[in-house]
Amino acid sequence: MTNNSLSLKTAIDKLSSAKVICVGDVMLDKFIYGEIERISPEAPIPVLRCISETSMLGGGGNVARNIIGLGGYCKFVSVVGKDSAGKELISQVGKLKNLDARLITDPKRQTSIKTRFIASNQQVMRADTETIEPITSETEKLVLDAISREASDFSAIVLADYGKGVLSDGLAQKILSMAKTNKIPVVVDPQGSNYFEYDNASIVTPNKKELQEATGLAVETTEDIVAAAMKLMKAKNIKAVLATRSADGMTLVHSNGKYDHYPAQAREVFDVSGAGDTVAACLATCIAANIPIDVSVKLANAAAGIVVAKMGTAVAYNDDLLGSITDIGAEENEKKVHSLQSLSKTIIEWKKMGYLVGFTNGCFDLIHPGHLSVIQKAKSLCDRLIVAVNSDVSIKAIKGEKRPIQNQNTRMAILSALSAVDVVIKFDSKTPTDLIKKLEPDKFFKGSDYIDAEIPESKIVESYGGEVVFVDLIEGHSTTSTINQIKKIPSH
Repeated sequence: MTNNSLSLKTAIDKLSSAKVICVGDVMLDKFIYGEIERISPEAPIPVLRCISETSMLGGGGNVARNIIGLGGYCKFVSVVGKDSAGKELISQVGKLKNLDARLITDPKRQTSIKTRFIASNQQVMRADTETIEPITSETEKLVLDAISREASDFSAIVLADYGKGVLSDGLAQKILSMAKTNKIPVVVDPQGSNYFEYDNASIVTPNKKELQEATGLAVETTEDIVAAAMKLMKAKNIKAVLATRSADGMTLVHSNGKYDHYPAQAREVFDVSGAGDTVAACLATCIAANIPIDVSVKLANAAAGIVVAKMGTAVAYNDDLLGSITDIGAEENEKKVHSLQSLSKTIIEWKKMGYLVGFTNGCFDLIHPGHLSVIQKAKSLCDRLIVAVNSDVSIKAIKGEKRPIQNQNTRMAILSALSAVDVVIKFDSKTPTDLIKKLEPDKFFKGSDYIDAEIPESKIVESYGGEVVFVDLIEGHSTTSTINQIKKIPSH
């Protein structure tokens, strides 16, 4: 397989064949968003006025979320306490498709919770509630039993070690031994400095701090990274090291001393929470899908770039990854095309940032000044504008078999090139009602020619408190009239 964008697309298509076992510490990631407007009179600390709160799977749970988000199937094995956080985690994993979760309850343990307090898009504090003691031998046996069952049906294992006790006291080595017997490659997202636990791993993914702690060597330059990785591989019989280096990207070092460096791909960093989870998950999913290691790392690098541009413990979805890879070397505007899944997450982030989200739709078949006027006026009334485009199938259903004149990819590419457009998304039905129900934009823009019409979108928008805005049109412009004029031009 060659390393061009076409082969990367092919690799992404293969991710749906991946079956991965994920084992490790699970935690509940809580995010409390608010505003800081004053200093406490009780102590010289800021006062956060809480506005909203969300919670999601963290730690190994986020690794599992990323595996299924990329299209793979995951068996997730971990341990929770008999408490409200444990119940919430069990509830959350139960709602996810393609995830076989085996969360073992230990009444003597406290479920790990990481609570992050965020103001002005920045994390101002984190509070941890957790048990970090090793799991008991009885619980360890239950974990091993859950892993060994159907192990031969899986093509990769990822160990998500966050130092909370699930993978301590030799369990990692037992899993690696079992994997060796079954010839299953193992990816390790490591913790701490004791890499004895990870002997014979296929690949480990330490960040700079973890690599430095494990080897005692400097990790400032690429040469430093390679030297430290080589020391680690020789000492622990590890086949490869992927060192993640934040803004400096990541470096893959092979046991023969060869290495490749991959620059960071994120254009805007909002939150690095969970980026390491995404890298480990993407690597394991790629390996399970029998994708070569160099291509796997390229995809993992792209996935990391996607999640750090999102708020919270984020997931890189298959469609996100496809969009990112398709756009390697392309213009920025081509990245505006979204799937419903990725756009749903983007809108949540926009609203957390206080952006007013607008939405308009149409066929946009042969874009003319009337279209441009609506789009420009709509953008002037919102912070982010989504343009929904009828697919080729839906246009044929509305206007007949001879339409559209331009296919959906061409129409979306032209719209993406407009500076007033932030996101382009296609839909297959005659109207975008399903999209609006799921996205709930703040404002829905429609041409003033519909002002007296019964439009199905209105009731939906008004039902959740949105606003329908009618935009004045430039008269004398329509695709149909343009087509009729072209027909009158004599052919030569």
